[in-house]
Order: sequence, then C-alpha cells, then structure tokens
Amino acid sequence: MDAELLELARQFESAQQAKSSIRLSERNVVELVQKLHELHIIDFDLLHTVSGKEYITPEQLRHEMVLEIKKLGRVSLIDLADITGVDLYHVENQAQRVVSDDPSGLMLIQGEIISHSYWDSVAEEINERLQECSQIALAEIAANLNVGSELVASMLEARLGTLVKGRLEGGQLYTPAYVTRVSAMVRGAARGVTVPTNLSFLWGTLQQLLQAMDGAGGVATESSFFQSLFNGLAKEGEILGSLRAGVHWTPTVFATAQRECVDSFFSQNSFISYDTLQKLGISQPVHFLQSRYAEGIPLVTAFAHPSMIEMLDAAVEDAIDRSSWIDSLSVLPTSFGSQDASKILSHCNSVQSALKGNKGMILGDSYVFSNGFIKDVYDRMEKELDVFRLSGSSGVILSDDFHLVMEAKIRTDSSRSGEVNEKKKKKGKSSGARTEILLDDEEIIPLKSKKNQRKGKEASLVLSDTKKGAKKDLARTQEDDLNIPSDDWIMQKILTLIPDFEEQGLEDPQTILGPLANYMRPMLISSLKEKRKTLFTENAGKMKHLLDNLQKKLDEAFLNMQLYEKALDLFEDDQSTSAVLHRHLLRTMAASIGDMLFHNLDMHNKLKNGINVEESPNSESIMLGSAERTALAKSFPGSLSKKALAVVEALEGKRVEAFMTSLRELAEESGLHLKKLDKKLERTLLHSYRKDLTAQVSAETDPVLLLPKVVSLLYIQVRNKALQAPGRAISVAVSRLKDKLDDSAFKILTEYQTATVTLLSLLSASTGDEEDCTSDRILSKRELLGNLMPALKGLVLGTAQS
Repeated sequence: MDAELLELARQFESAQQAKSSIRLSERNVVELVQKLHELHIIDFDLLHTVSGKEYITPEQLRHEMVLEIKKLGRVSLIDLADITGVDLYHVENQAQRVVSDDPSGLMLIQGEIISHSYWDSVAEEINERLQECSQIALAEIAANLNVGSELVASMLEARLGTLVKGRLEGGQLYTPAYVTRVSAMVRGAARGVTVPTNLSFLWGTLQQLLQAMDGAGGVATESSFFQSLFNGLAKEGEILGSLRAGVHWTPTVFATAQRECVDSFFSQNSFISYDTLQKLGISQPVHFLQSRYAEGIPLVTAFAHPSMIEMLDAAVEDAIDRSSWIDSLSVLPTSFGSQDASKILSHCNSVQSALKGNKGMILGDSYVFSNGFIKDVYDRMEKELDVFRLSGSSGVILSDDFHLVMEAKIRTDSSRSGEVNEKKKKKGKSSGARTEILLDDEEIIPLKSKKNQRKGKEASLVLSDTKKGAKKDLARTQEDDLNIPSDDWIMQKILTLIPDFEEQGLEDPQTILGPLANYMRPMLISSLKEKRKTLFTENAGKMKHLLDNLQKKLDEAFLNMQLYEKALDLFEDDQSTSAVLHRHLLRTMAASIGDMLFHNLDMHNKLKNGINVEESPNSESIMLGSAERTALAKSFPGSLSKKALAVVEALEGKRVEAFMTSLRELAEESGLHLKKLDKKLERTLLHSYRKDLTAQVSAETDPVLLLPKVVSLLYIQVRNKALQAPGRAISVAVSRLKDKLDDSAFKILTEYQTATVTLLSLLSASTGDEEDCTSDRILSKRELLGNLMPALKGLVLGTAQS
C-alpha cells in the first residue's frame, strides 16, 4: 500500500513538472479538490470566494483583513466582505480571531473593527476642536462618529490629560480654562449667598450669565457641572456651610446669625414660639431647641424656660389660697394658646397638689378654680334653680311620674268599680241650670247625665288602655322635657351672680362660662331631679285626685258632645242652618270641653313641678280666650303642643268633626281615654236628657226661655235626637217638625214661635221710655205668650206623661 502511494506521489510530481497540454475545467478542479480532501491529501480548510472561482485559506483571509484595518483604521465587516470577496459569514468568524490576536490594538464594536490608532487620531481632532470652542457635548461627538456616547466617553477618559486637554463632566467636555473660569463663578456666587438657598435656582442664574457672556452661539452648561464644582469647593473648604438633600445650601454666616437671634430672644423672654424659628428657616424647631436648651419645656406652639413655670405656679397658688380662680393665659405671654397653658399647668406643683388634695380643678384648658369658689357658685345657682323650677313649669310633661299616678288610679278604680255602679243606680234627677236666649249663639242648655254606665269590667279595660297610651309616650316626652336648665341659662345666671367674669374684660366670656356651666350642669340637673322627685311625692295625692276628676268630667262632657253631634245630621241638607248649628256647638259645648282639658293639664304639670295649686271646684265653668288657649298650647312640650294647637284651630273652625278628631288625638297624647258613644249609652243619655228637659219645661215660667226647651224636647220625642239650636236656627228647627206633628199642635208651636220673635224684636227696639208705645205692645205680647204657655207645655208634657 505504501509503495502504491509513493508511486502516485511520484506520478503527481512528474505531472506537475510536465508541461500541460490539456487544461482542467472548473468542474474538474472542484471535483479534484473534493477528492484530495477525501484522501486527506489536503488536510487544511479552504474557503471559496463569493464568485466561486477562487479558494482562499483562513490564514490568508485574516492577513488581508489585518492589512485593510491597518490601512483604514476603522473598517466595517460588510466592507471587508466586499474587499476580500468572501462571504460575510466567514468574515465575521475570522474577525473574532483577528481581534483576539491583538486585543490591545483592535476592538470589535457594532459590526466594525476599530484600531487604537484610529481613536488616537480622533482624540487629536477632538482636542483641536475643544480648544476652539471651550466645550463639546459627547452626544455631538457620538453623532459625528456614528457610535454610542458611552464608547466616546470611555475613549476620552483613557486619553484625558495626554491627547485630550480637558475635563469630562456630565456628558460635556470642557477645557481647563473654562473649568477655571466657571469654578471662580461658582465660588463667588456661593460666597455671596447669605441665606438658605436652593442651589438649582443658583445654577439657573449662572447658566443665564454664561450664555450672556458667550453670546447667542454659546452652549448651555449642565447643572451637574456646577454641582460638581460646588461639591469640590465645599470639600476643599473654600466655601463654608451645610448642604442638605444635595440642593439646600445653608451658609455658615446664616447659621451663626440664626443661633445668635434665637439665643437673644430666648434669654430675654424665657420662651420662643415655633413660628419664630420657622421664619428663621429652622424646619425642626423642637429638635433644634432641645439640643441647645436641655432644661427647656416643649409646648404645643412654643418652647418655655422653667422660670415661666415658677411664675405661673405662684399665681395659681395665690388664687387657690384666696378661694378664687385664675386664667393662666392672663399670666402667660399673649402668643400662648389654651393647649400651651394646659401643658404648662401640668408642670406646676401647686396645681398638682391642689388636684390631689381636692382643693382645686382645671376647667377648659387654661382656667384653674378653687373648690371653695366652685362651691359658692353652686350654692347660689341652687337657689336660682328653685326660681327656674317654679317659672319653667307652664308646659305639660307626662312622663314616668304620670304613669305612677295612672297605675295607682287603675288599682283604685278597679277596687271600687262595684261601688260606682251602685251609686249610679241611686242617682236622682239632675238640677236645672241656665238656658239660652233665642237671639244668638250663647250658652248651651247644660245637662246632667248619668256617668260611667259601663260595668266595672269595661271601666278596668278603659283604664288599661289609658295606661298603655301613657307608656307609649314615654320616649317622646323624655326628649321634649323643657324643664331642664340649658347651658345658655346656666351661663347667663353665672354671669349675673358673678359679674367679676365680665369685669375681667374678656372678649368672649363664654370661653370661661362654657367649661364652668358644663361642669355644674350635671350636678344642677341631678339636684333638680331630686327636688322634683321629692315634690312629686308630696303632690302625688293631689295629682291622682286631679286625674281622676279630669277623666270623669271628660267622659261625661265628651259623651254629651257626641250626643249633640248626632243631631246635626238632620240639617246637613241645609248648609246655612248646618253652619250655624256647628258654629254654635263649637263655641259653647266644645269650647267648654277644650278649656277644661287645657286647665286641668296645666294644673297637673304645676303640681308635678312642685307648684302648689288649688283644684278648682267647677273647672267646667272656666272660660279661656283664643289667645289664652294658644299660649297654653304652645307651653306644652313636643308633640303634645302640636296636638293642643290643633284643638285650638278646630275650635275656631266651622266643623264639629275636626274638633272631635283633634280632641281625641290630644287626649290620647296626654294618656287619657275618651269613651265612644254606643247605642246603649245613647239611649241612656237620651232618657236622662228627656227627663231633665221635662222637669225644666214643667217648672219654667219665663215664656221666652220656654220655647227652646220645648223644641229640644219635641226633637227627642219625635226624632230621638238631642238638638241644641241657637236663636237664629229655631225657626228652621220648628219648620222641620211640621210632618211629625198634627196640624193643631204645629199651629200652636208656630204661633208661639212667631209671638216670641215679635216680643224679642220689641224688646231690642225698646228705648225704656214709659211713654213709648212699644211698652204696651210688649205687655200685650207677654200676655199672649202667657196664655199660650199651657197649650205649648201640653204639646210635650202630655206626650211625656203618656
């Protein structure tokens, strides 16, 4: 095998030496090279060119690349591929070898190979330009060289002081002369500042100055350059001061003057406010003062020397010894606030000993009162409280005390319900009373009807409902309790009793009266409640008796009112007559009921508040004017006042139904119960009313007063209704009886009514002169009426007897 190879080698050598008579084609050459690679005769790499006509070894490619780099200094890989005619892929691979073979002289950056000699030449060019314009921006150099600013900066840093004569700062390249000039400007500006300054503002001013000096074409100097020069000057001690947060500069001259000003003020006044320090530029006044005056006391708005505590301590001790009071702000400087006074009082020994020994107290933040002074004022206020208790009891308050009386009433009524029913059965006829004249709306014909017709069980049920209604109002009446002294009332009384407060010349006396009133009010209220409780116990019997009588009177009057209301239905078709009847009933019976209820509720409230009052024997006869009713209604507390005003409004209205509704609501709000008229009670009342009217008609001797009684009795007999008609409605009432009476009886009634109207007209027209002809006519009419009276009485008495 070796012999064969040797033979082939010999033949190949002879072939090479021999003159070729036949040329190989490109295809044959390629196949030959491949065959030689396969036979490992060629054991090194070969690279073919882009044209495919040449082969080149990697060593030759690298050699050609190095030659080109030395020639140009900076070559891109793309350009090398074009120059060598080799694919870019192979050029990139060989570029790494080229750079690694000479790392100190070459660098591969962003697809370019750059030699250090190239950077040296660039540095020389930059230096020449820098000397011409004093400063150059790195961004501008990088843009011209088409490289990154970081690369330019690293290149310049390596050649500063050698090829480049300048200073690199903040992306700018400066000449030494320019640096010296700007350093001098920064030094002068910093030394010229005597107050705390923000350096950013100072650098802005210097930039404007430099641009003005360099002209319109000057390049703006970066603030970081000024800051760097400033930091260097401060480090070398050429400028004195302190720098905070990198930009807040405080010159030493200012800090010295600041400390001297604070020391002078504090030594002269024994205090200094935080506002003063903040105006001097001290942002943390408490920390600053504590570091300089360890013995001082930090307050809320100021810093005080211990001597100020000693001064206030002596004044407070003197006030407590005299059983007086003192406003600590009157001793302290005017700039001190109430919170400062409170804090400084906490350091006073006399105040602490007075608080522990129960000799004094602090009210508000700055007022110190001795206990002797407080006790004296409280004793005098208690006397004023008695006047308040008596004067402030015009309103009606039905609270827990009312319920105690109602519960006692329930127990008593339940036990004696049987006795009441027996007494009712034995009750005789009611006595006569005043009647009305037929001219206008005056008094109603009063009745004496039977009361409490229901059995004991029904009475107990009514009282139980009353108790529930009273308890329902408990929450509302507690909120509407008007008999508790207010803060304003207490402050006014204290100012009246102690004029010393006003004589002190306080701009707002409420600043001292408010805390004192807030302290005393709970004690005064407690004292007032105790007195009311005691007085309520004393008046409990009277209140119970008053409520018992009120309930009885209200039951009787309200039942009669319902009875009369039913008769109004007969005249609903005649609007004018109906309006007259409604208005008459409102002004008589309804007004009497309302006045009785208002009067008794007011008496109950006075008893509850400790005012001794005597119960009126005939509260039904009490008559109040419209203004008096309104005043009483407004004096009632809360919702009770609203209900009472509704009753007053209904009394001045035109419909009885509105009065009945508002009266029920007022009674319910007051914890009272109004009985509803049922059929049984209606028959009983009508029977009693009929007997009463029969007796009155039988005994009546006045011909004028007889007619309305006869008409009312006729309506009971034929209509089964209790009618109360004023004078102007009698004629209509008589005409409505025509279809219920026979002709003769109706004739007697109309003749008597006509004669009565004529007599009353003559009486109203009479002058009182004896020679007046009307006197004879009056006598004549009286004789006529006297002759007709037996026949008129016979119309009703005969029917009653039958």
